[in-house]
Amino acid sequence: MEKQNKEMEKQGKSDTDNGSTITVTVKFSGRSLPVEISDESTVKDLKSLLQPLTNVLPRGQKLIFKGKVLVDEMTLKSSEVLNGAKIMLMATQGLHQGDGPIRKEAFTLPSMRMPEATRPKRDVPQAPILKSQLERWKATGVIALSECNLKALPDEVLTCGPSARVLDLSHNLIQHIPAGINSLSSLQKLILNGNEIMDNSLSWEGLASLKSLMVLSLNQNNIATLPPEIGALTSLRQLYVAHNKLTCLPSEIGLLTDLEVLKVNNNRIHTIPESIGGCASLIEVDFSSNLLVELPETIDKLKDLKALYLKNNGLKSLPSSIFKLCTELSILDLHGTEITMDVLRQLEGWENFDERRRSKHQKQLEFRVISSAKFDEGADKS
Repeated sequence: MEKQNKEMEKQGKSDTDNGSTITVTVKFSGRSLPVEISDESTVKDLKSLLQPLTNVLPRGQKLIFKGKVLVDEMTLKSSEVLNGAKIMLMATQGLHQGDGPIRKEAFTLPSMRMPEATRPKRDVPQAPILKSQLERWKATGVIALSECNLKALPDEVLTCGPSARVLDLSHNLIQHIPAGINSLSSLQKLILNGNEIMDNSLSWEGLASLKSLMVLSLNQNNIATLPPEIGALTSLRQLYVAHNKLTCLPSEIGLLTDLEVLKVNNNRIHTIPESIGGCASLIEVDFSSNLLVELPETIDKLKDLKALYLKNNGLKSLPSSIFKLCTELSILDLHGTEITMDVLRQLEGWENFDERRRSKHQKQLEFRVISSAKFDEGADKS
């Protein structure tokens, strides 16, 4: 019995050392976020857990409990935060990532839309396709149907067949793109911005057969996943999927060896696949306003990369060889990240990169593209 008591005492001590799991409720932007965490965890640990839930960087979070601001280095237990505690989160302006705090409406329609006054009205009847219009499409190869209050792809569009080179369906109310789009076999540019397209309503099998497609723009929709079929678009030069609901990119993205521009900013992407290194032709990449905490080392395989936008992410460092191997890189936006200038200066190749970006900046000043304000790399000075 004495031995058993000692074992129980030992076990109890161990449990005390590891801390016990508690559930706290964090109030933020009109929502209640339940979080399970050890009471021996620090306030900083809690902030890290809140980052993907709120899109607010830890350094932009102010946690208030019983009228007092919680200190990062203190544990929850020492801060008297017990099971069932309610904590208020206040966000510092400018330190959001992933397009700001998550709102209820973010899960219905994209917030980045046309101004209400210029958006097509749902009760406005769809204009019929005239014979002359169809003949013009076939003659020019350009099908321009932006802002036409369309709820579906007109059947007449598919009759254009191989003569169609450009299809612009932006800013309509379209929810479904059928597999029949593969009849536009010579299509080079497809613009679907500002519709109501979701994962299951877009026929990727049909899109994947468009072997001549060079530009695909899906900005401002409700897309949460890019499927493996994206890798079949081997002629793609520009891919835009900004302001959607993406959480990751498929590994097949690396099959797009001719891709030059990739813009997936303002999503909820938390990881970039290693295969991104296969996109050897990339010149401009925009990962801004996502939930990234690191980049794959294979980024340094992008030898032609000139512009990399990373603002409003949870990044604290960059791949170690990015400056050494990405010898064309001259634009690097790190605003709203936790990467400091000290971190950048320690990377091999920093001096050469710094010279390139200063030269680039000077040329921009000469052509008056930007203001004459002091150049700011976007990294903290401290």
